[in-house]
Amino acid sequence: MTKSLQSAAEIIVGKVGAARGLDGTLRIIPLTDFDGRFDALEEISVGGKIFGVEEVKHIGGQLFMKFAGVDNRESARALTNKFLTVDRKDAAPLPDGEFYTFDIIGCEVFADDKKLGTVTDVLKTGSNDVFEVDGTLLIPALKAVVKSIDIAAKRIVVDANAY
Repeated sequence: MTKSLQSAAEIIVGKVGAARGLDGTLRIIPLTDFDGRFDALEEISVGGKIFGVEEVKHIGGQLFMKFAGVDNRESARALTNKFLTVDRKDAAPLPDGEFYTFDIIGCEVFADDKKLGTVTDVLKTGSNDVFEVDGTLLIPALKAVVKSIDIAAKRIVVDANAY
């Protein structure tokens, strides 16, 4: 039901790992559910600074990127552990009925017009997500439980008898 990412205007999509080789190429640790997200990038924010993307390689199941102006191992090392972010407007579109985690967090949850609280976290359980409400109430994110989600209104309505 939800996809992991960060919040508001900037979305974290990856983290810079170690330098690879001498030319400034870096290993990237993807933090997104969209495997191909990096392949068509022309630029990306790394640690708050915009870099042109010169090359994206997939080698042995790992992702490597080469950024413009990062031409040696030392300049690459300076980017290690920094987050890669994109503007919220560049988030990958989701199918109907799916939402980003950062859109769900902060929504108020209601059952029978009674406010239950605010979603503070979305737990990934494997079989389905679980909305944590005010750190105490757990609501399974299942169609049988969640009647509606209105991201614009930051409102989730659940069936009080279903959980």
